[in-house]
Amino acid sequence: MKGKPIGDGSTSDTGAQPNQPKPEKLKPGERPPQFVVFSWDGAGGTSDGQFPRFLKLAEQYKATMTFFLSGIYTLPKGKSHLYAPPKHPVGASDIPFLSDGAVKSTIKLITQAWLAGHEIGTHFNGHFCGANGVGKWSPEDWESEIEQAIGFVTQWKTNSGFTDVDPFPFDYRKELIGGRTPCLEGQKGLLPTAAKLGWKYDASSPGGLQMWPQKVQDGKIWDFPLQSIPFPGHSFQVLSMDYNILFNQSGDNVHGDSGKYNDWRNQATQSYLAGFDRAYNSNRAPFFVGNHFEQWNGGIYMDAVEETLKTIANKPEVRLVSFRQLVEWLEVQDESTLRKLRTLNVGKAPTGGWETFLGTAG
Repeated sequence: MKGKPIGDGSTSDTGAQPNQPKPEKLKPGERPPQFVVFSWDGAGGTSDGQFPRFLKLAEQYKATMTFFLSGIYTLPKGKSHLYAPPKHPVGASDIPFLSDGAVKSTIKLITQAWLAGHEIGTHFNGHFCGANGVGKWSPEDWESEIEQAIGFVTQWKTNSGFTDVDPFPFDYRKELIGGRTPCLEGQKGLLPTAAKLGWKYDASSPGGLQMWPQKVQDGKIWDFPLQSIPFPGHSFQVLSMDYNILFNQSGDNVHGDSGKYNDWRNQATQSYLAGFDRAYNSNRAPFFVGNHFEQWNGGIYMDAVEETLKTIANKPEVRLVSFRQLVEWLEVQDESTLRKLRTLNVGKAPTGGWETFLGTAG
Protein backbone atom coordinates (compact mmCIF):
# COMPACT_ATOMS: atom_id res chain seq x y z
CA MET A 1 0.00 0.00 0.00
CA LYS A 2 1.46 3.30 -1.08
CA GLY A 3 1.40 6.31 1.19
CA LYS A 4 3.20 9.53 1.94
CA PRO A 5 6.48 8.68 3.74
CA ILE A 6 6.97 10.14 7.22
CA GLY A 7 10.43 10.83 8.65
CA ASP A 8 12.92 8.21 7.52
CA GLY A 9 10.19 6.20 5.79
CA SER A 10 9.58 3.73 8.61
CA THR A 11 5.99 4.94 8.67
CA SER A 12 3.71 6.44 6.06
CA ASP A 13 0.40 8.24 5.80
CA THR A 14 -2.03 6.09 3.81
CA GLY A 15 -5.16 7.90 4.97
CA ALA A 16 -7.89 6.87 7.37
CA GLN A 17 -7.68 3.41 8.88
CA PRO A 18 -9.78 0.85 7.00
CA ASN A 19 -12.59 -1.23 8.48
CA GLN A 20 -13.74 1.18 11.18
CA PRO A 21 -17.37 1.25 12.34
CA LYS A 22 -19.17 4.54 12.62
CA PRO A 23 -20.09 5.16 16.28
CA GLU A 24 -23.79 5.80 16.81
CA LYS A 25 -25.58 7.42 19.71
CA LEU A 26 -28.04 5.27 21.63
CA LYS A 27 -31.65 6.02 20.88
CA PRO A 28 -33.97 6.73 23.83
CA GLY A 29 -34.79 3.45 25.57
CA GLU A 30 -32.31 1.44 23.49
CA ARG A 31 -30.33 -1.31 25.22
CA PRO A 32 -26.58 -0.76 24.89
CA PRO A 33 -24.51 -3.18 22.83
CA GLN A 34 -22.31 -5.62 24.72
CA PHE A 35 -18.81 -4.41 23.92
CA VAL A 36 -15.94 -6.86 24.38
CA VAL A 37 -12.30 -5.81 23.99
CA PHE A 38 -9.64 -8.47 23.53
CA SER A 39 -6.23 -6.87 23.99
CA TRP A 40 -2.71 -8.25 23.68
CA ASP A 41 0.36 -7.13 25.62
CA GLY A 42 3.69 -7.15 23.78
CA ALA A 43 2.31 -8.08 20.35
CA GLY A 44 5.55 -9.43 18.91
CA GLY A 45 5.96 -11.54 15.78
CA THR A 46 7.78 -14.41 17.45
CA SER A 47 7.97 -17.95 16.03
CA ASP A 48 5.10 -19.41 18.09
CA GLY A 49 2.53 -18.34 15.49
CA GLN A 50 0.08 -16.83 17.97
CA PHE A 51 -0.13 -13.38 16.38
CA PRO A 52 -1.23 -14.68 12.94
CA ARG A 53 -3.48 -17.22 14.65
CA PHE A 54 -5.55 -14.50 16.29
CA LEU A 55 -5.50 -12.18 13.29
CA LYS A 56 -7.08 -15.03 11.31
CA LEU A 57 -9.60 -15.73 14.06
CA ALA A 58 -10.51 -12.04 14.25
CA GLU A 59 -11.08 -11.93 10.50
CA GLN A 60 -13.23 -15.06 10.65
CA TYR A 61 -15.47 -13.65 13.41
CA LYS A 62 -15.41 -10.00 12.31
CA ALA A 63 -13.66 -8.91 15.50
CA THR A 64 -11.31 -6.02 16.03
CA MET A 65 -8.80 -6.00 18.88
CA THR A 66 -6.13 -3.84 20.48
CA PHE A 67 -2.48 -4.82 20.13
CA PHE A 68 -0.19 -3.14 22.67
CA LEU A 69 3.14 -3.09 20.85
CA SER A 70 6.33 -3.11 22.91
CA GLY A 71 8.52 -0.50 21.23
CA ILE A 72 11.72 -2.51 21.53
CA TYR A 73 10.11 -5.27 19.44
CA THR A 74 10.92 -3.04 16.44
CA LEU A 75 14.56 -2.63 17.60
CA PRO A 76 16.92 -5.49 16.65
CA LYS A 77 18.82 -7.17 19.46
CA GLY A 78 22.12 -5.84 18.14
CA LYS A 79 20.92 -2.27 18.64
CA SER A 80 19.80 -2.64 22.27
CA HIS A 81 22.25 0.11 23.29
CA LEU A 82 19.90 2.63 21.67
CA TYR A 83 17.44 2.09 24.54
CA ALA A 84 18.09 4.18 27.65
CA PRO A 85 15.40 3.11 30.13
CA PRO A 86 14.57 5.36 33.07
CA LYS A 87 16.34 4.33 36.29
CA HIS A 88 18.11 1.41 34.55
CA PRO A 89 21.36 0.91 32.63
CA VAL A 90 21.47 1.58 28.90
CA GLY A 91 20.32 -1.48 26.96
CA ALA A 92 18.59 -3.10 29.94
CA SER A 93 15.21 -4.78 29.53
CA ASP A 94 13.23 -7.35 31.47
CA ILE A 95 11.82 -8.76 28.23
CA PRO A 96 14.15 -10.01 25.49
CA PHE A 97 15.07 -8.01 22.42
CA LEU A 98 14.07 -9.82 19.24
CA SER A 99 16.16 -11.29 16.45
CA ASP A 100 16.26 -9.51 13.11
CA GLY A 101 13.82 -12.03 11.68
CA ALA A 102 11.35 -11.59 14.53
CA VAL A 103 11.55 -7.79 14.22
CA LYS A 104 10.72 -8.05 10.53
CA SER A 105 7.85 -10.40 11.32
CA THR A 106 6.55 -7.99 13.97
CA ILE A 107 6.57 -5.07 11.52
CA LYS A 108 4.69 -7.11 8.91
CA LEU A 109 2.10 -8.42 11.39
CA ILE A 110 1.47 -5.00 12.95
CA THR A 111 0.94 -3.65 9.43
CA GLN A 112 -1.49 -6.48 8.66
CA ALA A 113 -3.32 -5.86 11.93
CA TRP A 114 -3.77 -2.12 11.32
CA LEU A 115 -5.00 -2.64 7.76
CA ALA A 116 -7.56 -5.14 9.09
CA GLY A 117 -8.90 -2.47 11.47
CA HIS A 118 -7.17 -3.38 14.73
CA GLU A 119 -5.75 -0.74 17.05
CA ILE A 120 -2.02 -0.41 17.71
CA GLY A 121 -1.41 0.86 21.24
CA THR A 122 1.75 0.64 23.34
CA HIS A 123 3.14 -1.66 26.01
CA PHE A 124 6.10 0.72 26.33
CA ASN A 125 9.58 -0.88 26.24
CA GLY A 126 11.55 -2.68 28.93
CA HIS A 127 8.71 -4.14 31.04
CA PHE A 128 10.27 -3.35 34.42
CA CYS A 129 8.11 -4.57 37.32
CA GLY A 130 8.36 -4.91 41.08
CA ALA A 131 10.62 -3.11 43.54
CA ASN A 132 12.75 -1.41 40.87
CA GLY A 133 10.08 -1.16 38.24
CA VAL A 134 7.81 1.37 36.62
CA GLY A 135 5.87 1.91 39.83
CA LYS A 136 8.66 4.30 40.88
CA TRP A 137 8.70 6.25 37.64
CA SER A 138 7.87 9.95 37.54
CA PRO A 139 5.80 11.60 34.80
CA GLU A 140 9.12 12.70 33.27
CA ASP A 141 10.37 9.10 33.29
CA TRP A 142 7.23 8.02 31.49
CA GLU A 143 7.62 10.79 28.95
CA SER A 144 11.12 9.51 28.15
CA GLU A 145 9.90 5.92 27.91
CA ILE A 146 7.02 6.84 25.61
CA GLU A 147 9.18 9.02 23.38
CA GLN A 148 11.65 6.17 23.01
CA ALA A 149 8.89 3.65 22.26
CA ILE A 150 7.49 5.94 19.56
CA GLY A 151 11.00 6.55 18.28
CA PHE A 152 11.72 2.84 17.85
CA VAL A 153 8.45 2.34 15.95
CA THR A 154 8.92 5.39 13.73
CA GLN A 155 12.64 4.97 13.05
CA TRP A 156 13.06 1.23 12.61
CA LYS A 157 14.53 1.70 9.13
CA THR A 158 17.34 3.89 10.47
CA ASN A 159 17.92 1.67 13.51
CA SER A 160 17.84 -1.66 11.66
CA GLY A 161 19.07 -0.88 8.17
CA PHE A 162 16.34 -3.17 6.81
CA THR A 163 15.50 -2.43 3.18
CA ASP A 164 13.25 -5.41 2.46
CA VAL A 165 10.29 -4.51 4.69
CA ASP A 166 7.49 -2.09 3.80
CA PRO A 167 6.82 0.87 6.10
CA PHE A 168 3.99 0.94 8.59
CA PRO A 169 0.92 2.35 6.81
CA PHE A 170 0.08 4.81 9.60
CA ASP A 171 1.36 7.83 11.47
CA TYR A 172 2.05 6.30 14.89
CA ARG A 173 2.08 9.61 16.73
CA LYS A 174 -1.50 10.16 15.61
CA GLU A 175 -2.62 6.56 16.01
CA LEU A 176 -1.30 6.11 19.54
CA ILE A 177 -4.02 7.07 22.03
CA GLY A 178 -3.47 4.59 24.88
CA GLY A 179 -1.50 1.76 26.40
CA ARG A 180 -1.12 -0.74 29.21
CA THR A 181 1.74 -0.55 31.69
CA PRO A 182 3.97 -3.52 32.60
CA CYS A 183 2.39 -5.67 35.33
CA LEU A 184 -0.36 -3.03 35.65
CA GLU A 185 2.05 -0.88 37.68
CA GLY A 186 2.96 2.80 37.49
CA GLN A 187 -0.37 4.25 36.40
CA LYS A 188 -0.17 7.15 38.86
CA GLY A 189 3.04 8.43 37.27
CA LEU A 190 1.83 7.71 33.75
CA LEU A 191 -1.52 9.50 33.76
CA PRO A 192 -0.24 13.10 33.86
CA THR A 193 2.01 12.35 30.89
CA ALA A 194 -0.77 10.51 29.03
CA ALA A 195 -3.02 13.54 29.48
CA LYS A 196 -0.23 15.88 28.34
CA LEU A 197 0.22 13.81 25.18
CA GLY A 198 -3.50 13.90 24.45
CA TRP A 199 -4.07 10.19 24.96
CA LYS A 200 -7.68 9.09 25.23
CA TYR A 201 -7.48 6.10 27.58
CA ASP A 202 -5.34 3.93 29.83
CA ALA A 203 -5.82 0.17 30.29
CA SER A 204 -3.55 -0.33 33.32
CA SER A 205 -5.90 -0.44 36.31
CA PRO A 206 -6.01 -3.84 38.07
CA GLY A 207 -9.11 -5.41 39.53
CA GLY A 208 -11.72 -3.02 38.20
CA LEU A 209 -15.39 -3.75 38.63
CA GLN A 210 -17.59 -4.74 35.71
CA MET A 211 -19.25 -1.36 35.54
CA TRP A 212 -19.44 1.32 32.86
CA PRO A 213 -16.14 3.20 32.49
CA GLN A 214 -15.45 6.69 33.70
CA LYS A 215 -12.71 9.22 33.10
CA VAL A 216 -9.78 9.94 35.44
CA GLN A 217 -7.02 12.56 35.47
CA ASP A 218 -9.43 15.53 35.66
CA GLY A 219 -11.78 13.97 33.15
CA LYS A 220 -9.17 13.61 30.41
CA ILE A 221 -8.46 9.86 30.29
CA TRP A 222 -10.89 6.95 30.05
CA ASP A 223 -10.01 4.29 32.62
CA PHE A 224 -10.35 0.80 31.10
CA PRO A 225 -9.32 -1.65 33.86
CA LEU A 226 -8.69 -5.33 33.74
CA GLN A 227 -11.70 -6.60 35.61
CA SER A 228 -12.42 -8.91 38.51
CA ILE A 229 -14.46 -11.82 37.14
CA PRO A 230 -15.86 -15.05 38.61
CA PHE A 231 -13.35 -17.87 39.02
CA PRO A 232 -15.17 -21.24 38.87
CA GLY A 233 -14.60 -23.42 41.90
CA HIS A 234 -13.49 -20.53 44.12
CA SER A 235 -15.15 -17.93 46.32
CA PHE A 236 -12.74 -15.22 45.15
CA GLN A 237 -12.60 -13.53 41.75
CA VAL A 238 -9.68 -13.39 39.33
CA LEU A 239 -8.34 -10.68 37.06
CA SER A 240 -9.43 -10.98 33.42
CA MET A 241 -5.95 -11.78 32.09
CA ASP A 242 -4.06 -14.97 31.28
CA TYR A 243 -1.24 -14.38 33.77
CA ASN A 244 -3.58 -13.94 36.72
CA ILE A 245 -5.49 -17.11 35.91
CA LEU A 246 -2.16 -18.92 35.50
CA PHE A 247 -0.95 -17.64 38.87
CA ASN A 248 -4.05 -19.05 40.58
CA GLN A 249 -3.55 -22.42 38.90
CA SER A 250 0.20 -23.09 38.93
CA GLY A 251 1.74 -20.06 40.62
CA ASP A 252 4.71 -18.57 38.77
CA ASN A 253 5.35 -21.93 37.07
CA VAL A 254 4.45 -21.62 33.38
CA HIS A 255 5.05 -25.36 32.93
CA GLY A 256 2.76 -26.74 35.61
CA ASP A 257 1.32 -30.22 36.04
CA SER A 258 0.38 -31.30 32.50
CA GLY A 259 -2.19 -33.68 33.94
CA LYS A 260 -4.21 -30.64 34.96
CA TYR A 261 -4.05 -28.79 31.65
CA ASN A 262 -7.51 -29.84 30.46
CA ASP A 263 -9.16 -28.85 33.73
CA TRP A 264 -7.25 -25.57 33.85
CA ARG A 265 -8.14 -24.78 30.23
CA ASN A 266 -11.81 -25.35 30.96
CA GLN A 267 -11.61 -23.29 34.16
CA ALA A 268 -10.02 -20.36 32.28
CA THR A 269 -12.63 -20.53 29.53
CA GLN A 270 -15.50 -20.71 31.98
CA SER A 271 -14.06 -17.79 33.95
CA TYR A 272 -14.02 -15.57 30.85
CA LEU A 273 -17.51 -16.71 29.86
CA ALA A 274 -18.83 -16.06 33.37
CA GLY A 275 -17.47 -12.53 33.22
CA PHE A 276 -19.06 -12.01 29.82
CA ASP A 277 -22.42 -13.48 30.89
CA ARG A 278 -22.54 -11.35 34.02
CA ALA A 279 -22.31 -8.18 31.95
CA TYR A 280 -24.35 -9.35 28.95
CA ASN A 281 -27.32 -10.37 31.07
CA SER A 282 -27.28 -7.34 33.35
CA ASN A 283 -25.71 -3.88 33.08
CA ARG A 284 -24.03 -4.42 29.70
CA ALA A 285 -20.75 -2.94 30.98
CA PRO A 286 -17.93 -3.36 28.43
CA PHE A 287 -15.97 -6.57 29.11
CA PHE A 288 -12.17 -6.47 28.91
CA VAL A 289 -9.88 -9.46 28.39
CA GLY A 290 -6.09 -9.04 28.47
CA ASN A 291 -3.65 -11.61 27.15
CA HIS A 292 -0.11 -12.23 25.94
CA PHE A 293 1.16 -14.22 22.99
CA GLU A 294 2.43 -17.10 25.09
CA GLN A 295 2.46 -20.88 25.48
CA TRP A 296 2.10 -21.11 29.25
CA ASN A 297 0.89 -24.47 30.54
CA GLY A 298 0.84 -25.91 27.05
CA GLY A 299 -0.97 -22.95 25.48
CA ILE A 300 -4.22 -23.49 27.38
CA TYR A 301 -4.85 -19.77 27.92
CA MET A 302 -4.63 -19.07 24.19
CA ASP A 303 -7.16 -21.85 23.65
CA ALA A 304 -9.40 -20.35 26.34
CA VAL A 305 -9.42 -16.95 24.65
CA GLU A 306 -10.18 -18.54 21.27
CA GLU A 307 -13.03 -20.61 22.68
CA THR A 308 -14.45 -17.56 24.47
CA LEU A 309 -14.34 -15.44 21.33
CA LYS A 310 -16.01 -18.15 19.25
CA THR A 311 -18.74 -18.65 21.85
CA ILE A 312 -19.72 -15.01 22.20
CA ALA A 313 -19.02 -13.54 18.75
CA ASN A 314 -22.39 -14.25 17.17
CA LYS A 315 -24.63 -13.51 20.12
CA PRO A 316 -27.14 -10.71 19.52
CA GLU A 317 -25.87 -7.16 20.16
CA VAL A 318 -22.28 -8.26 20.86
CA ARG A 319 -19.56 -6.07 19.39
CA LEU A 320 -15.94 -7.21 19.48
CA VAL A 321 -14.06 -3.91 19.30
CA SER A 322 -10.77 -2.20 20.04
CA PHE A 323 -10.29 0.25 22.89
CA ARG A 324 -10.09 3.04 20.30
CA GLN A 325 -13.47 2.07 18.89
CA LEU A 326 -14.97 1.90 22.38
CA VAL A 327 -13.66 5.41 23.12
CA GLU A 328 -15.25 6.70 19.93
CA TRP A 329 -18.60 5.15 20.85
CA LEU A 330 -18.51 6.52 24.40
CA GLU A 331 -17.68 9.98 23.18
CA VAL A 332 -20.74 10.28 20.93
CA GLN A 333 -23.12 9.38 23.76
CA ASP A 334 -24.93 11.99 25.82
CA GLU A 335 -23.21 12.47 29.17
CA SER A 336 -26.59 12.02 30.86
CA THR A 337 -26.84 8.54 29.32
CA LEU A 338 -23.37 7.57 30.52
CA ARG A 339 -24.12 8.84 34.03
CA LYS A 340 -27.18 6.63 34.16
CA LEU A 341 -25.24 3.61 32.93
CA ARG A 342 -22.63 4.14 35.65
CA THR A 343 -25.32 3.80 38.32
CA LEU A 344 -25.80 0.14 37.41
CA ASN A 345 -23.74 -1.99 39.78
CA VAL A 346 -21.99 -5.24 38.89
CA GLY A 347 -24.49 -7.81 37.67
CA LYS A 348 -27.46 -5.44 38.04
CA ALA A 349 -29.92 -4.93 35.21
CA PRO A 350 -31.99 -1.74 35.15
CA THR A 351 -35.19 -1.88 37.14
CA GLY A 352 -38.14 -1.75 34.78
CA GLY A 353 -36.05 -2.68 31.76
CA TRP A 354 -33.90 -0.69 29.38
CA GLU A 355 -36.78 1.13 27.68
CA THR A 356 -37.78 2.68 30.98
CA PHE A 357 -34.25 3.19 32.29
CA LEU A 358 -32.93 4.99 29.22
CA GLY A 359 -36.29 6.24 27.98
CA THR A 360 -35.19 9.86 28.21
CA ALA A 361 -31.77 9.31 26.61
CA GLY A 362 -30.77 11.80 23.97
